[in-house]
Amino acid sequence: MGTGKTAVGQLLAEKLGRSFVELDLLIEQRVGKSIPDIFQQDGETAFRELEIKVTKEVSRDKNLVIACGGGIVLNKINIDRLRENARMVYLTASPRVMLRRVSSEEGQRPLLEVDNPTLAIREMLRFRRPFYERAADIKINTSKLDIDAVAEQIIEKLKENESFDL
Repeated sequence: MGTGKTAVGQLLAEKLGRSFVELDLLIEQRVGKSIPDIFQQDGETAFRELEIKVTKEVSRDKNLVIACGGGIVLNKINIDRLRENARMVYLTASPRVMLRRVSSEEGQRPLLEVDNPTLAIREMLRFRRPFYERAADIKINTSKLDIDAVAEQIIEKLKENESFDL
C-alpha cells in the first residue's frame, strides 16, 4: 500500500498499450462491497478467497497490467497463476512514505485501523517482505521517484528480459 501500484500500473498500461486491471477494484465490483466492508462483514479469510478467485480469472490474459493488493503474496497459488503469463514487479517504499501516501484514505485501509499505523506497516512488511522478494522479477523503490520515472524503470527492466514481449 502506498507504493504507487495503481498510479504506476495505469501509466504503465498506457505506455505499453495494454489494459489495466486493479484487482481490489475488480473484487469490489464482483461482490458489490468495498474492501473495508468485506473485511468488516465477512472477514479477511473471505476476502483472500475472493482474491484467489479473481486472480485466477485475470491471470489467464497475457496483455494486462495488473495492480494487485499487497496481500496477494500470502497465497502461493496467486503467485503461481500470475507467473504463468506475467512479470512480477515489486514496488517498495519506506513505511513513512507509505503512510503519508495513504493517510488521506481514512477508512479505506482495514489493516491500518490500529493505534500505531506506522508500526503496523513495519510489522506487515517484516512478515511479507520475504514473500514479495521471492515473487518479484523486478524490484523498484518508489520513495523518491515520481510515477513516470517508476514506469520508465519498469519498461527498461522488461526490455532486458528477452522472453518478455513488449
